[in-house]
Amino acid sequence: MIKTIYFMFFICMFAVAMVACKGKSNDDFKNVSADEFEGFIGNEQIQIVDVRTVAEYSEGHIPGSLNINVLDESFSANADELLNPEQTIAVYCKSGRRSRNAAKILVKKGFKVYNLDKGFDYWKELGKEIEQ
Repeated sequence: MIKTIYFMFFICMFAVAMVACKGKSNDDFKNVSADEFEGFIGNEQIQIVDVRTVAEYSEGHIPGSLNINVLDESFSANADELLNPEQTIAVYCKSGRRSRNAAKILVKKGFKVYNLDKGFDYWKELGKEIEQ
């Protein structure tokens, strides 16, 4: 009897774990290396979005990028107003964490998004082009 109870408990826990794992949505954006990102942003049809604060952006950013702070409560509305949903977006932040959050928001809005893995700090460390 106890073995049956343990067995049923195990089966229930396994089923819950399977449903929980399946319930998580996969990221529908792609994290890309600095070299891949550099290749993407060479295309004029790619919208480059820096999701850091205005202060961070003013200290240096990737040339041609548009600053839309993901921490601003109007991020979603600003994205709707400033970005073309027909064009791919390349997002970045300082380390990659905020830009992943921004990418999730943008993907839900229907954008195709690429995220700079390891962020702007790593971009600078590699000696990639920046502007002040």
